[in-house]
Amino acid sequence: MSTVRVGLRCDADPQRGVGHLVRCLALGEELLARGATVEVFGTVTGVDWAAGRLAARGIPLHPGPDTPDALVRAARRHDLDVLVLDSYDLDPACAGALREAGVLTLAVVDGDTRGQDADLFLDQNLGADLTVRAGRLLAGSAYTLLGDSVLTARPATPRPATQVERPSVLAFFGGTDAAGAAPVLAELLIATGRPMTLTAVVGRPEITGRLTALRTGPGQSLRPVPPTDALPDLIAAADLVVSAAGTSTWELCCLGAPSALVCVVDNQRESYHRVVAAGLAAGLGELPDLVADDTARTAAVRLLDELLESDVRRAALSARAHAAVDGRGRGRVVDAVLDALDHQWIAQVY
Repeated sequence: MSTVRVGLRCDADPQRGVGHLVRCLALGEELLARGATVEVFGTVTGVDWAAGRLAARGIPLHPGPDTPDALVRAARRHDLDVLVLDSYDLDPACAGALREAGVLTLAVVDGDTRGQDADLFLDQNLGADLTVRAGRLLAGSAYTLLGDSVLTARPATPRPATQVERPSVLAFFGGTDAAGAAPVLAELLIATGRPMTLTAVVGRPEITGRLTALRTGPGQSLRPVPPTDALPDLIAAADLVVSAAGTSTWELCCLGAPSALVCVVDNQRESYHRVVAAGLAAGLGELPDLVADDTARTAAVRLLDELLESDVRRAALSARAHAAVDGRGRGRVVDAVLDALDHQWIAQVY
Protein backbone atom coordinates (compact mmCIF):
# COMPACT_ATOMS: atom_id res chain seq x y z
CA MET A 1 0.00 0.00 0.00
CA SER A 2 1.29 3.49 -0.88
CA THR A 3 1.64 6.26 1.68
CA VAL A 4 -1.77 7.51 2.83
CA ARG A 5 -2.28 11.22 2.24
CA VAL A 6 -4.64 12.95 4.68
CA GLY A 7 -6.02 16.49 4.75
CA LEU A 8 -7.45 18.14 7.85
CA ARG A 9 -9.99 20.92 7.13
CA CYS A 10 -10.39 23.14 10.18
CA ASP A 11 -10.00 26.77 11.30
CA ALA A 12 -8.71 28.56 14.39
CA ASP A 13 -8.98 32.22 15.35
CA PRO A 14 -9.91 34.34 18.40
CA GLN A 15 -13.63 34.16 17.57
CA ARG A 16 -13.96 30.46 16.77
CA GLY A 17 -11.32 29.30 19.24
CA VAL A 18 -8.81 26.53 18.67
CA GLY A 19 -10.74 23.40 19.66
CA HIS A 20 -11.24 22.17 16.09
CA LEU A 21 -7.55 22.58 15.28
CA VAL A 22 -6.39 20.96 18.53
CA ARG A 23 -8.39 17.78 18.03
CA CYS A 24 -7.46 17.61 14.32
CA LEU A 25 -3.82 18.01 15.29
CA ALA A 26 -4.14 15.09 17.72
CA LEU A 27 -5.47 12.97 14.86
CA GLY A 28 -2.64 14.23 12.69
CA GLU A 29 -0.04 13.18 15.25
CA GLU A 30 -1.41 9.63 15.23
CA LEU A 31 -1.43 9.54 11.42
CA LEU A 32 2.14 10.84 11.24
CA ALA A 33 3.23 8.15 13.70
CA ARG A 34 1.81 5.55 11.31
CA GLY A 35 3.67 6.93 8.30
CA ALA A 36 0.88 8.96 6.69
CA THR A 37 1.34 12.38 5.10
CA VAL A 38 -0.74 15.09 6.81
CA GLU A 39 -1.67 18.61 5.66
CA VAL A 40 -4.02 21.20 7.18
CA PHE A 41 -6.41 23.27 5.09
CA GLY A 42 -7.95 26.29 6.78
CA THR A 43 -7.40 29.63 8.40
CA VAL A 44 -5.20 29.94 11.49
CA THR A 45 -4.99 33.60 12.49
CA GLY A 46 -4.47 35.48 15.74
CA VAL A 47 -3.31 32.33 17.55
CA ASP A 48 0.42 32.19 16.85
CA TRP A 49 1.04 29.45 19.39
CA ALA A 50 -1.41 27.17 17.52
CA ALA A 51 0.30 27.85 14.20
CA GLY A 52 3.56 27.08 15.97
CA ARG A 53 2.28 23.65 16.88
CA LEU A 54 1.73 22.84 13.21
CA ALA A 55 5.17 24.13 12.25
CA ALA A 56 6.85 22.15 15.03
CA ARG A 57 5.33 18.94 13.67
CA GLY A 58 6.16 19.73 10.06
CA ILE A 59 2.51 19.89 9.01
CA PRO A 60 1.93 22.28 6.08
CA LEU A 61 -0.89 24.83 6.33
CA HIS A 62 -2.82 25.72 3.16
CA PRO A 63 -5.70 28.17 2.65
CA GLY A 64 -9.00 26.49 3.45
CA PRO A 65 -11.48 26.08 0.60
CA ASP A 66 -15.06 26.73 1.71
CA THR A 67 -17.10 25.43 -1.22
CA PRO A 68 -17.62 21.83 -2.40
CA ASP A 69 -16.01 22.40 -5.81
CA ALA A 70 -13.01 24.23 -4.37
CA LEU A 71 -12.45 21.56 -1.73
CA VAL A 72 -12.61 18.79 -4.33
CA ARG A 73 -10.07 20.67 -6.47
CA ALA A 74 -7.76 21.03 -3.46
CA ALA A 75 -8.09 17.33 -2.63
CA ARG A 76 -7.16 16.39 -6.19
CA ARG A 77 -4.30 18.90 -6.36
CA HIS A 78 -2.76 17.43 -3.19
CA ASP A 79 -3.59 13.79 -4.09
CA LEU A 80 -5.53 13.30 -0.85
CA ASP A 81 -6.89 9.87 0.02
CA VAL A 82 -8.74 11.13 3.11
CA LEU A 83 -10.16 14.49 4.14
CA VAL A 84 -11.21 15.18 7.74
CA LEU A 85 -13.84 17.92 8.05
CA ASP A 86 -14.07 19.65 11.42
CA SER A 87 -16.04 22.89 11.14
CA TYR A 88 -19.38 24.37 12.15
CA ASP A 89 -19.21 26.84 9.26
CA LEU A 90 -18.14 24.75 6.26
CA ASP A 91 -20.77 24.09 3.57
CA PRO A 92 -22.36 20.73 4.54
CA ALA A 93 -22.41 19.72 0.87
CA CYS A 94 -18.60 19.44 0.92
CA ALA A 95 -18.67 15.93 2.39
CA GLY A 96 -20.91 14.51 -0.31
CA ALA A 97 -18.91 16.20 -3.07
CA LEU A 98 -15.68 14.70 -1.75
CA ARG A 99 -17.23 11.23 -1.55
CA GLU A 100 -18.39 11.47 -5.15
CA ALA A 101 -14.83 12.44 -6.09
CA GLY A 102 -13.51 9.28 -4.42
CA VAL A 103 -11.99 10.99 -1.36
CA LEU A 104 -12.80 9.23 1.93
CA THR A 105 -14.40 11.72 4.33
CA LEU A 106 -14.50 11.78 8.12
CA ALA A 107 -16.76 14.47 9.60
CA VAL A 108 -15.96 15.43 13.20
CA VAL A 109 -19.19 16.67 14.78
CA ASP A 110 -20.68 17.66 18.10
CA GLY A 111 -24.23 16.29 18.29
CA ASP A 112 -25.34 17.44 14.83
CA THR A 113 -24.22 16.15 11.41
CA ARG A 114 -25.44 19.40 9.80
CA GLY A 115 -26.77 17.30 6.91
CA GLN A 116 -23.32 16.13 5.85
CA ASP A 117 -22.99 12.91 3.84
CA ALA A 118 -19.63 11.62 5.06
CA ASP A 119 -18.15 8.14 4.93
CA LEU A 120 -17.55 8.24 8.69
CA PHE A 121 -18.78 10.47 11.50
CA LEU A 122 -16.92 11.07 14.75
CA ASP A 123 -18.73 12.48 17.79
CA GLN A 124 -16.43 12.11 20.80
CA ASN A 125 -18.91 13.55 23.28
CA LEU A 126 -20.15 11.48 26.20
CA GLY A 127 -23.32 9.57 25.31
CA ALA A 128 -23.20 10.67 21.66
CA ASP A 129 -26.04 9.14 19.67
CA LEU A 130 -26.32 10.47 16.12
CA THR A 131 -28.75 9.12 13.57
CA VAL A 132 -26.50 8.01 10.72
CA ARG A 133 -26.21 4.93 8.56
CA ALA A 134 -25.04 1.82 10.44
CA GLY A 135 -21.29 1.31 10.49
CA ARG A 136 -20.46 4.96 9.85
CA LEU A 137 -20.50 6.34 13.40
CA LEU A 138 -17.64 6.52 15.90
CA ALA A 139 -19.35 7.78 19.05
CA GLY A 140 -18.47 8.46 22.65
CA SER A 141 -15.42 9.06 24.80
CA ALA A 142 -13.74 5.87 23.55
CA TYR A 143 -12.90 7.90 20.42
CA THR A 144 -11.59 11.05 22.10
CA LEU A 145 -8.82 12.80 20.14
CA LEU A 146 -5.95 13.79 22.41
CA GLY A 147 -2.50 15.13 21.57
CA ASP A 148 0.92 13.70 22.33
CA SER A 149 1.53 16.12 25.20
CA VAL A 150 -1.66 14.98 26.96
CA LEU A 151 -0.98 11.28 26.46
CA THR A 152 2.58 11.67 27.74
CA ALA A 153 1.34 13.42 30.88
CA ARG A 154 -1.47 10.92 31.64
CA PRO A 155 -0.89 9.40 35.08
CA ALA A 156 -1.16 5.65 35.58
CA THR A 157 -3.65 6.16 38.40
CA PRO A 158 -6.07 8.94 39.42
CA ARG A 159 -5.22 11.53 42.05
CA PRO A 160 -5.18 10.41 45.69
CA ALA A 161 -6.95 12.42 48.37
CA THR A 162 -4.29 14.86 49.58
CA GLN A 163 -5.07 17.68 51.97
CA VAL A 164 -3.29 20.92 51.09
CA GLU A 165 -3.32 24.20 53.00
CA ARG A 166 -3.11 26.41 49.92
CA PRO A 167 -4.53 24.61 46.87
CA SER A 168 -3.17 25.40 43.44
CA VAL A 169 -5.92 26.26 40.95
CA LEU A 170 -5.64 26.43 37.17
CA ALA A 171 -8.23 28.32 35.12
CA PHE A 172 -8.33 28.17 31.32
CA PHE A 173 -11.10 28.63 28.77
CA GLY A 174 -9.85 27.54 25.38
CA GLY A 175 -7.00 28.95 23.40
CA THR A 176 -8.44 32.47 23.19
CA ASP A 177 -11.19 32.70 25.87
CA ALA A 178 -13.43 34.37 23.28
CA ALA A 179 -16.26 34.76 25.83
CA GLY A 180 -14.08 36.40 28.49
CA ALA A 181 -14.75 33.75 31.13
CA ALA A 182 -11.42 33.95 32.99
CA PRO A 183 -12.07 37.22 34.90
CA VAL A 184 -15.58 36.06 35.86
CA LEU A 185 -14.39 32.77 37.30
CA ALA A 186 -11.31 34.29 38.91
CA GLU A 187 -13.57 36.71 40.75
CA LEU A 188 -15.74 33.83 41.99
CA LEU A 189 -12.70 31.85 43.14
CA ILE A 190 -11.38 34.89 45.01
CA ALA A 191 -14.83 35.34 46.59
CA THR A 192 -14.48 31.99 48.38
CA GLY A 193 -11.91 33.64 50.64
CA ARG A 194 -9.86 30.44 50.53
CA PRO A 195 -6.08 30.69 50.33
CA MET A 196 -4.96 29.56 46.87
CA THR A 197 -2.44 30.06 44.11
CA LEU A 198 -4.49 30.78 41.01
CA THR A 199 -2.96 30.52 37.53
CA ALA A 200 -5.09 31.71 34.60
CA VAL A 201 -4.18 30.94 30.99
CA VAL A 202 -4.90 34.07 28.96
CA GLY A 203 -4.85 34.40 25.19
CA ARG A 204 -5.77 38.09 24.81
CA PRO A 205 -4.27 41.28 26.34
CA GLU A 206 -7.66 42.67 27.36
CA ILE A 207 -8.33 39.58 29.48
CA THR A 208 -4.96 40.02 31.19
CA GLY A 209 -5.91 43.60 32.03
CA ARG A 210 -9.19 42.54 33.60
CA LEU A 211 -7.47 39.87 35.66
CA THR A 212 -4.74 42.12 36.99
CA ALA A 213 -7.40 44.61 38.10
CA LEU A 214 -8.91 42.04 40.50
CA ARG A 215 -8.02 42.33 44.20
CA THR A 216 -6.99 39.10 45.86
CA GLY A 217 -7.55 38.33 49.54
CA PRO A 218 -5.23 37.05 52.29
CA GLY A 219 -3.24 34.01 51.19
CA GLN A 220 -4.44 34.36 47.58
CA SER A 221 -2.32 34.98 44.49
CA LEU A 222 -3.31 35.38 40.83
CA ARG A 223 -0.89 34.84 37.96
CA PRO A 224 -1.91 35.24 34.29
CA VAL A 225 0.15 33.20 31.79
CA PRO A 226 0.00 33.02 27.98
CA PRO A 227 -1.19 29.90 26.09
CA THR A 228 1.47 27.22 26.26
CA ASP A 229 2.27 23.72 25.03
CA ALA A 230 3.01 22.93 28.68
CA LEU A 231 -0.71 23.10 29.55
CA PRO A 232 -0.87 19.35 30.42
CA ASP A 233 1.91 19.91 32.95
CA LEU A 234 0.00 22.84 34.47
CA ILE A 235 -3.09 20.65 34.70
CA ALA A 236 -1.12 17.84 36.33
CA ALA A 237 0.27 20.23 38.93
CA ALA A 238 -3.09 21.79 39.86
CA ASP A 239 -5.22 20.62 42.77
CA LEU A 240 -8.32 21.97 41.00
CA VAL A 241 -8.96 23.00 37.39
CA VAL A 242 -11.72 25.39 36.34
CA SER A 243 -12.45 25.30 32.62
CA ALA A 244 -15.01 25.59 29.84
CA ALA A 245 -17.05 22.52 28.92
CA GLY A 246 -15.51 22.26 25.44
CA THR A 247 -13.06 19.84 23.85
CA SER A 248 -10.60 20.40 26.72
CA THR A 249 -13.00 18.43 28.95
CA TRP A 250 -11.56 15.22 27.52
CA GLU A 251 -7.99 16.33 28.19
CA LEU A 252 -8.95 16.95 31.81
CA CYS A 253 -10.56 13.52 32.08
CA CYS A 254 -7.60 11.73 30.52
CA LEU A 255 -5.27 13.47 32.97
CA GLY A 256 -7.52 12.65 35.92
CA ALA A 257 -7.83 16.32 36.86
CA PRO A 258 -10.38 17.30 39.54
CA SER A 259 -12.37 19.84 37.54
CA ALA A 260 -15.22 22.32 37.72
CA LEU A 261 -16.75 23.19 34.35
CA VAL A 262 -18.60 26.19 32.98
CA CYS A 263 -20.93 26.08 29.98
CA VAL A 264 -19.56 29.00 27.98
CA VAL A 265 -21.45 28.71 24.67
CA ASP A 266 -24.69 27.06 23.59
CA ASN A 267 -23.10 24.15 21.73
CA GLN A 268 -21.42 23.01 24.97
CA ARG A 269 -24.69 22.72 26.88
CA GLU A 270 -25.62 19.11 26.15
CA SER A 271 -22.12 17.76 26.74
CA TYR A 272 -21.80 19.88 29.90
CA HIS A 273 -24.94 18.37 31.45
CA ARG A 274 -23.91 14.81 30.52
CA VAL A 275 -20.42 15.17 31.97
CA VAL A 276 -21.71 16.73 35.19
CA ALA A 277 -24.49 14.12 35.53
CA ALA A 278 -21.90 11.35 35.16
CA GLY A 279 -19.82 12.87 37.97
CA LEU A 280 -16.76 13.42 35.78
CA ALA A 281 -16.60 17.09 36.77
CA ALA A 282 -18.46 19.52 39.01
CA GLY A 283 -20.84 21.91 37.27
CA LEU A 284 -20.68 25.66 37.91
CA GLY A 285 -23.47 26.59 35.51
CA GLU A 286 -23.66 28.79 32.42
CA LEU A 287 -21.42 31.81 31.92
CA PRO A 288 -24.19 34.40 31.28
CA ASP A 289 -25.81 33.40 34.60
CA LEU A 290 -22.49 33.67 36.42
CA VAL A 291 -22.17 37.20 35.08
CA ALA A 292 -25.67 38.52 35.81
CA ASP A 293 -27.49 36.23 38.26
CA ASP A 294 -26.63 36.70 41.95
CA THR A 295 -28.20 33.35 42.86
CA ALA A 296 -26.08 31.51 40.30
CA ARG A 297 -22.96 33.34 41.43
CA THR A 298 -23.60 32.49 45.08
CA ALA A 299 -24.13 28.82 44.23
CA ALA A 300 -20.92 28.73 42.19
CA VAL A 301 -18.89 30.32 44.99
CA ARG A 302 -20.29 27.78 47.44
CA LEU A 303 -19.38 24.87 45.15
CA LEU A 304 -15.86 26.20 44.55
CA ASP A 305 -15.42 26.62 48.30
CA GLU A 306 -16.42 22.99 48.86
CA LEU A 307 -14.03 21.76 46.19
CA LEU A 308 -11.13 23.77 47.58
CA GLU A 309 -11.84 22.48 51.07
CA SER A 310 -12.47 18.78 50.33
CA ASP A 311 -9.57 16.67 49.08
CA VAL A 312 -11.89 13.64 49.20
CA ARG A 313 -14.34 15.23 46.78
CA ARG A 314 -11.55 16.24 44.43
CA ALA A 315 -10.15 12.69 44.49
CA ALA A 316 -13.59 11.24 43.66
CA LEU A 317 -13.86 13.51 40.62
CA SER A 318 -10.35 12.50 39.54
CA ALA A 319 -11.13 8.78 39.78
CA ARG A 320 -14.29 8.97 37.68
CA ALA A 321 -12.71 11.23 35.07
CA HIS A 322 -9.57 9.11 34.73
CA ALA A 323 -11.63 5.97 34.17
CA ALA A 324 -13.83 7.60 31.51
CA VAL A 325 -11.10 8.51 28.97
CA ASP A 326 -8.27 6.02 28.46
CA GLY A 327 -6.25 8.06 25.94
CA ARG A 328 -6.45 5.48 23.13
CA GLY A 329 -9.29 7.15 21.22
CA ARG A 330 -7.28 8.62 18.37
CA GLY A 331 -5.78 5.21 17.62
CA ARG A 332 -9.27 3.73 17.33
CA VAL A 333 -10.31 6.53 14.98
CA VAL A 334 -7.30 6.02 12.72
CA ASP A 335 -7.92 2.24 12.73
CA ALA A 336 -11.48 2.90 11.51
CA VAL A 337 -10.32 5.37 8.84
CA LEU A 338 -7.64 3.03 7.48
CA ASP A 339 -10.06 0.10 7.51
CA ALA A 340 -12.62 2.11 5.55
CA LEU A 341 -9.90 3.20 3.13
CA ASP A 342 -8.84 -0.42 2.58
CA HIS A 343 -12.42 -1.37 1.76
CA GLN A 344 -12.69 1.60 -0.61
CA TRP A 345 -9.52 0.61 -2.47
CA ILE A 346 -10.63 -3.03 -2.71
CA ALA A 347 -14.00 -1.94 -4.12
CA GLN A 348 -12.22 0.19 -6.76
CA VAL A 349 -10.03 -2.75 -7.81
CA TYR A 350 -12.88 -5.23 -8.09
